[in-house]
Amino acid sequence: MGWVDGHRGGHKDRMGGWTQGWTDTRTAIHPPAIPPQGGTVIGSARCQDFRAREGRLRAARNLVKRGITNLCVIGGDGSLTGADTFRAEWGGLLADLVKTGGITAEEAQRSSHLNIVGMVGSIDNDFCGTDMTIGTDSALHRIIEIVDAITTTAQSHQRTFVLEVMGRHCGYLALITALACGADWVFIPESPPEDDWEEHLCRRLTETRDGGSRLNIIIVAEGAIDKHGKPITSDDIKTLVVKRLGYDTRVTILGHVQRGGTPSAFDRILASRMGVEAVMALLEGTPETPACVVSLSGNQAVRLPLMECVQVTKDVTTAMNEGRFEDALKLRGRWVAPLCPCPCTPIGYTVAVMNVGAPAAGMNAAVRATVRIGLIHGHRMLAVHDGFEGLAFGLVEEISWNAVGSWTGLGGSKLGTKRTLPKKYFEEISANIIKFGIHGLIIIGGFEAFTGCLELVEGRARFEELCIPLCIIPATVSNNVPGSDFSIGADTALNTITNTCDLIKQSAAGTKRRVFIIETMGGFCGYLATMAGMAAGADAAYIYEEPFTSRDLQANVDHLIEKMKTTVKRGLVLRNECCNENYTTDFIYNLYSEEGKGVFDCRKNVLGHMQQGGSPTPFDRNFGTKMGAKAVAWITGKIRECSRHGRIFANTADSACLLGMRKRSLVFQPIAELRQQTDFEHRIPKEQWWLRLRPILKILAKYNIELDTSETAHLEHLTHKVSQENL
Repeated sequence: MGWVDGHRGGHKDRMGGWTQGWTDTRTAIHPPAIPPQGGTVIGSARCQDFRAREGRLRAARNLVKRGITNLCVIGGDGSLTGADTFRAEWGGLLADLVKTGGITAEEAQRSSHLNIVGMVGSIDNDFCGTDMTIGTDSALHRIIEIVDAITTTAQSHQRTFVLEVMGRHCGYLALITALACGADWVFIPESPPEDDWEEHLCRRLTETRDGGSRLNIIIVAEGAIDKHGKPITSDDIKTLVVKRLGYDTRVTILGHVQRGGTPSAFDRILASRMGVEAVMALLEGTPETPACVVSLSGNQAVRLPLMECVQVTKDVTTAMNEGRFEDALKLRGRWVAPLCPCPCTPIGYTVAVMNVGAPAAGMNAAVRATVRIGLIHGHRMLAVHDGFEGLAFGLVEEISWNAVGSWTGLGGSKLGTKRTLPKKYFEEISANIIKFGIHGLIIIGGFEAFTGCLELVEGRARFEELCIPLCIIPATVSNNVPGSDFSIGADTALNTITNTCDLIKQSAAGTKRRVFIIETMGGFCGYLATMAGMAAGADAAYIYEEPFTSRDLQANVDHLIEKMKTTVKRGLVLRNECCNENYTTDFIYNLYSEEGKGVFDCRKNVLGHMQQGGSPTPFDRNFGTKMGAKAVAWITGKIRECSRHGRIFANTADSACLLGMRKRSLVFQPIAELRQQTDFEHRIPKEQWWLRLRPILKILAKYNIELDTSETAHLEHLTHKVSQENL
């Protein structure tokens, strides 16, 4: 089996995360040494020779001589197009090589067909058919780090900053950056501004300053154009702002820093999942199987015909060149949804928003989106401080557009959050719902938000005031809320753990023969331990959902003893805080220390509440913003539906829902239905999708186990996928 990293002709495609999806037992590099490295350990190049048949003949001979009949190509549309051409010509190339004596007839027979699978590696996220390409999230991390730093100096000096990010033909990085940092304006190639954009921009900047802001942020994709195809450069925008408004304005072009650095946890896990799926696709391939590309749809790995994806990607460029920008947006898929105008007529209901449970990074981004989208809908927005307790004690105030302006990048909870449940405060809460005229309630929080909402629904039988639409947005580092594959805040915590593990492993590089035992948060949910273990290249991850015995612990020690005989003389073991009441962190530390005596020594770390802190990652900012916007749209419709003669009465099961990511889409689910799917004793869902990824962690740690392939993806068609997304 062969692996190739390829460059797309003339564009950027080297990014963090590629190497995580690649393991070759013939190399001296041990898999755990690879995840923290950016770029690609096997190298990448734009090969002009491969564009000519003579170059492809040499490539075919190299594969045949090495007995390679399965090839995974990691790159952009140029690399993947070349790979498909290579496969289509394979028979002819072999025939030519036999004629010229380059290979024997027997060798040609043994390599009679070539299976090819593509994995998309590009920081631009410009390949149609996948929601995220490998490397995009890491690039966003680099961008947001810089934008956050620039924001502080812009605020201090009362400046306007124009930041140019990569994206010659795709505005994904610019758009998500704008959402993640709360920018005033964004320019992207797929959606050029109207002809009078200069007036609109200046008016927007002036309104922001008049509202009390000390800075303006404008994000520009390097390929931004107007409707006539004329480039809009960062210098053009600076000149405009200085001349018309007289603002102190600076331009920052981020450049190649967006490609480098350590890959994010998301990219490491995505690359691992895509790598496994690519191998499965190659092993299942036949001479009749078309070349496919492994993609991400929502939270699902899917296989799509390679050339369908390449063609749709090219169709986007064609549509843009011809000025058909609406068609280009439709072809891009669902990530352009934030560009769509809010199709609503101001209604004027009163909607309250609160945080419940432990703080989680991204909560503030969700609140900001909820408030601002609510105001666009014409609602009166109320902020409830300190959760259900604050609602009971009347800690409620009206919140304005400008009040949440800078909240996107702030960690924790600006509204304040508590774990208190509402049952003992039903009378006070009911009275305040009447007092403040609340028509709908959006609850952003963790498991307590879910159980608290269930209590409110139960209380409807006694207190009619509780009969208002209720919507839960999951937000917890533990990712243990039923009804959603992801919770706001989990990605930030995961990156914190992963980065800490990287530093710890680095500290062990000099001392050698050292094993670290690291305890993570999560309650009884092993999501953080499992996913951080996969991202950081752990040797084991102990969780409650997968019971283990002393024999398993001993087997892990024996595995590490064998590992110390290799070139990688260090170990990493993660333990979920509630995985076992007897096999505590101290117990495992003592066991490893005793059994590994003379071979390795041990250290332990309890990461604690640092996992709840820090600025939210781009994923959590973007996810929180999306969830807040969708929650407002749903609750607006539900209030209207439950309104009779100026009075709101919501008493049906579907009037209290949880908004969650389920496989491929965001869906609203009645919490009454989710009750049956919940293990309340351990505060976890009865079924958790990420448990199916556990074998990957063990395989990458070189354990000899079997991988369940019963749920591998099947080949789909991109045309159906695009049409469904545009419904």
